[in-house]
Amino acid sequence: MFERFFYQEKGLFLQSLHPMAAISYLGGLLVLALLFTNPLYLLGLLLVILLCINAVQGWAIWEIYFRLSLTIMVLVIIINPLVVRAGETIIWWGPRLPVFGRLTVSLEAICYGAAMSVRLLAIISVFCLYNLMVHPDKVLSVLARFASRSALVLSLATRMFPAMIRQLENIREVQAVRGVDFHAGKLRERLPRYAALMNILLLSSLEDSLEIAEAMQARAFGSGLRSCYRQDTWRPRDSLCLGGSLLALAAAVFGQVKGFSTFSFYPQLGYLIQGPMTVVVLIIILLALSVPVVLSWGWQRCPYFKAKI
Repeated sequence: MFERFFYQEKGLFLQSLHPMAAISYLGGLLVLALLFTNPLYLLGLLLVILLCINAVQGWAIWEIYFRLSLTIMVLVIIINPLVVRAGETIIWWGPRLPVFGRLTVSLEAICYGAAMSVRLLAIISVFCLYNLMVHPDKVLSVLARFASRSALVLSLATRMFPAMIRQLENIREVQAVRGVDFHAGKLRERLPRYAALMNILLLSSLEDSLEIAEAMQARAFGSGLRSCYRQDTWRPRDSLCLGGSLLALAAAVFGQVKGFSTFSFYPQLGYLIQGPMTVVVLIIILLALSVPVVLSWGWQRCPYFKAKI
C-alpha cells in the first residue's frame, strides 16, 4: 500500500531527466507556487503540475494526496473568513462573541482562503510530482559530490522509512502464513501480536544496519576521494527543461516587479486581469513550464524525436 507513495521506475520521459534538471524544474514550480498571489496564475500553475503528473502516470497517487489535503483546504476556506476582518465587502453578519466581538464574513476573506487553498494544493502536488519523477538515490548521488558524508546520512534517512514499510509488510505476511491473525480478538489480545511484530522488525533493522556497515567497510568508505558508480549524462532534453524553468522564473519576476501578476485581496478585491500584459506574462510562463510535458508527448510518440533528445 505505502510503496505507491515512493518512486517507482516506469521508463518515462520525466524520469529520464538529469537529477539537476529535474530538481531545477521542480524547484521552479515550488518557488512560483509560493510567489504567485493572482488566482489565475495559481490555477495555471496547478494545471501544468497536473499535466506533469499525468505524464508520469501518477493520477492514482495524486488522488490520494488530494483527498488528504482536501480537509485542510476546506478548513482554510472556512476559518479564514471567520478570523480575518480586513475585507470591506461584508456578506454575513454573525452574533457577538466574548473577546472576539461580532463575527463577520467578507467576500475578500473567502476569496483569499480559496486562493490559498489552491496554492496549498499546488505545493502538495509539487511534492507528489517529486516522489513520482525523481529517484532519491540519483539526487543524493549528485549532492554527494559536494558533501559525501552528509549525502550518506540523507540517503540512509530517506531510505529508512520505505525499507521499514516493506520489511513490515513482509513480516506481516510471514506471520499470517503461520496462522497469526492481527485483526481477530479484542485490543488486549491483539497487542501481544503487534509487540512481537515490532520486535521482529527491530531485529531485522539491526541486522540491516550491520550489513550496511560491512558494505561500507568493504568499499573503503572514507579512505579517500569518493568515486561514482554511475554518471548521469546531460542531454538536450535537460537543457530544454532547464531553459524553460529559467524562462518561467524570469517572466514571473518581471511580472511581479511590474505588477502584472500580482493581485490584492484586501481591503477590496482587485482585478484579475490588469491589462494585456497580465495575459501575455501568464502565457509565457505556462508555455515555458509546459516544455517537459510537450517533450514527454513527443518522446512517447516519435522514435526519431526520442533518439535526438
